[in-house]
Amino acid sequence: MRTIRSFVEAPLVVGQQVGLGEQASAHLIRVLRRQVGDSVVLFNGDGHDYQARLVSVAKKAAIAEVLERTAVESESPLAVTLVQALARGEKMDWILQKATELGVAAIVPVVSERTEVRLGAERAERRMAHWKGVITAACEQSGRARIPALSEPRELALHAAQAPGDGILRLALDPGGEFGLAELPQCSALELVVGPEGGLSERDLATLRVAGYQGLRLGPRILRTETAGPAAIAALQALRGDLST
Repeated sequence: MRTIRSFVEAPLVVGQQVGLGEQASAHLIRVLRRQVGDSVVLFNGDGHDYQARLVSVAKKAAIAEVLERTAVESESPLAVTLVQALARGEKMDWILQKATELGVAAIVPVVSERTEVRLGAERAERRMAHWKGVITAACEQSGRARIPALSEPRELALHAAQAPGDGILRLALDPGGEFGLAELPQCSALELVVGPEGGLSERDLATLRVAGYQGLRLGPRILRTETAGPAAIAALQALRGDLST
């Protein structure tokens, strides 16, 4: 039976009780029909799962007693930062969900020259809250106990200009890129830029090259933005990350 894990945005300490919050409480009590005395697994992003027992149940305010802490070793040895140009509608949710399941360490939404999605301050705040929920739910499902960092949306040129010279391999998906997947050098951390529905423009690619990014080819076919990122991450995990040893 699949373990049901619930995210709690609070410190978790063995021997202490914790309120589970409205969303986790409603899911456990109303959807999963958990009752007082039932076991639950909690996590808060600190790298551990916490075995707990429900001591009080209410649809919006369940309380659990934390019984045991267990380290979770589910993170990839390859730290991937996905720099994803904003995509329309549910495509962005799909990208964030699959990237999280595939083990990325961080996600940076960006606006490139061909990006069609534009976010004002108020809408960006709402989208950030929604995206964090998508990422957290993907961690619950996939068994991750660390939540990928999510940055505020920013202009691609600004992100590239601020990229530190820290030895991270910086790549941009480009059908004409200099690297194929099998040609990538060994690394423990990389950053991957994926364009929007119309792809990265020549101006985008020139900006990235000046900032030290190199082109990565995936193959002979052109992939949609919602396919390209997850496909590249899966391949990188196989070659340099989860399945490489």
